Amino acid sequence: MLVGGLGCGRSDDGSSAEADTTKTIPFTKEGRLAVVQNGDSTVTLDIEIADTDSARERGMMQREGFPSDRSGMLFLFDEAQPRSFWMSNTPVALDIIFVSADSQIVSIAKYTTPFANERYRSGQPAQYVLETPAGFADSHGLLEGDRIRWRRVE
Repeated sequence: MLVGGLGCGRSDDGSSAEADTTKTIPFTKEGRLAVVQNGDSTVTLDIEIADTDSARERGMMQREGFPSDRSGMLFLFDEAQPRSFWMSNTPVALDIIFVSADSQIVSIAKYTTPFANERYRSGQPAQYVLETPAGFADSHGLLEGDRIRWRRVE
């Protein structure tokens, strides 16, 4: 979708990403992300970073999931604006976590439906979107208002 198919599939401009279903794309660890609640890191995960149009459009399409329940895909955008993702061509359920420019979680779409064309909207401007395995938000007690910290790894 992401924007994976964007995570799934990205739909900020109404366009859809076409899926090449001939191969599976492996996860590439490009960073680490921590969820911060009340000033303390509560959970960290390995992330793949989607920071180009192509990577954001492909997102989690052609992927059977993440390598672990502590991994995800972080979508980076140039500016904060309302975001919309869908699950077209995405074969795995996700939690889609929308994050503001100041790294605060503004909304969470939990347990999204694989291959669905339903749009999951941020409701508020978001500059980052984190996709994780479905159930991640509930398992780790993520709430709107929590924050994220992330960094690239070499």
